[in-house]
Order: sequence, then structure tokens, then C-alpha cells
Amino acid sequence: MAYPVFASGDVLNASDMNAVGLWLVKTQTVGSGVTSVAVSSAFSSSYDSYLVTYSGGAASTNPVLTFKLGASATGYYNSMPYVSYAGTTAQAVYAANAANFNWAGYCGPNYTGIHAIVSDPFLSKYTRISAFYQAENEAGTMGGIHKVASSYTDFTIGVSAGTLTGGTIRVYGLRN
Repeated sequence: MAYPVFASGDVLNASDMNAVGLWLVKTQTVGSGVTSVAVSSAFSSSYDSYLVTYSGGAASTNPVLTFKLGASATGYYNSMPYVSYAGTTAQAVYAANAANFNWAGYCGPNYTGIHAIVSDPFLSKYTRISAFYQAENEAGTMGGIHKVASSYTDFTIGVSAGTLTGGTIRVYGLRN
């Protein structure tokens, strides 16, 4: 199915609007010199899955970005196979029953990056995450599960070291 194309002054038909699969739910600007950013009212019963992005900012060092649901500080399990851009051997890291999802993204003085799919955060079920991890010298794909069957409306992005400045976090709902 081709996506709809709209022009100024067009009548927005229900059939065209119902074909749109990704809706912007929330936009949040990141402050200056912060170690974490809480994003409230991001998840609701309107969507089962969400795309979360963070771009346009910078970090004081080269930290790993973390992702935490609500105030929950336990029950996060995730792993990430990765390969150095100059390497030929895959490596892996993991976390079991951690305080947040590790390796949700990466940032440095010249960029920030989170591109994550979060599934079922509002349902009182286990929440799952899949994220692309692109660092200066390596890349991988992180996958994880939060083994706490609870409903969340907000999340926090944090850094493993240093601080974040600027950029925008966007949350998109994926049409059910």
C-alpha cells in the first residue's frame, strides 16, 4: 500500500489518516549539563509499541545511554552483541537484573543517538526493548526485557558518565 500524500488545503479523509502508522506522541528538549532526562506522559493505552529517538545533542564524554521505565530500578535484563568498525570478531556484553537497560544508545561531543522500539510499556506485562547502538568505534543491537509486570507512562534516559547537553527526544506511537 502506498503512503498518502497530502497537499495544503486537502480534506483529510479517514481512510487516508487511518493508513498512517507512526504518530508523534511527545517531544522533549534536553537541558544543559544534565545526567538524566525524565520524559513524562510518553506511554498510554493508545499504542502497544513506541519508537523512541534522541538526536541533536552532545555529551561531555563518550558515555553509554541508559533507559529506565518509571521509577523501577530492578528487573532489567539485556544483552548486546557488537563488532568494532575495524574488527572482524564479534563481542558481547550483558546485564542481568540491572537497575536500567544498558546500551540503549551512545553519545559523544559530536552526536547523540537512541533509536529504540519499546513494546508494551503501558500494559501490566513485561516490557521489551530493541535498540541500535552506534558508537564511535563499534556498533551493535541491544535487546532486553524488563521482568516487572507493571504499567509505565514515563521513562528516563541517563548517561553512564559525564553529562548531556541539548538535543531532542521524540516518542512515536506505532499504530496498533
